[in-house]
Amino acid sequence: MDLKGQYIISAKKDKVWDHLNNPETLKNSIKGCQNLNKITDTEFIAKVKAKIGPVSAIFSGSVKLSDLDPPHSYVITGQGKGGAAGFAKGSIKIKLSDNEKPNHTSLNYEGNAQIGGKLAQLGSRLIGGVIQNTTDDFFQKFNDYIISLEHPEEITNKPQTSTSIKETNLKIPYWIWISSLIITIGLILAYFT
Repeated sequence: MDLKGQYIISAKKDKVWDHLNNPETLKNSIKGCQNLNKITDTEFIAKVKAKIGPVSAIFSGSVKLSDLDPPHSYVITGQGKGGAAGFAKGSIKIKLSDNEKPNHTSLNYEGNAQIGGKLAQLGSRLIGGVIQNTTDDFFQKFNDYIISLEHPEEITNKPQTSTSIKETNLKIPYWIWISSLIITIGLILAYFT
């Protein structure tokens, strides 16, 4: 399954990079995240409760960061297991670049993942829809959390929304995506793929 997309985050690139590697930010951005722990500078483990159609489980996963080029890019490789619900594993490259809007960053991601077990038995349309909603939810919460820390005055003045450029070919299980996001921890392999 392939994953590709772009989001605009309301912060400077170095701040977005810091938050993508901050367990507290990621935990607050991932729906159903029960635990997110940084083991080393490049490794994280997480526990996420997720439901995809009729399949509901607690997924345990690990994420590893490689090819680090702070604050521009890195590769997130992750895997997760949800018991009888199945498993997911994958790899995503995250790239950050300055956006034309001041104090905004373009976050691009591209990767692939594999799923197995009951998750693999669900239709690709169901999985794709859940992944799309989960991805949008993650980046909205991620953006809002960064704003609450970096620009708290903006929250009291007006509601904030992140700008999303629609993903194409998004087909990754939620918990894999979550693992990616956790690793990306930048979030991005914390989602299903």
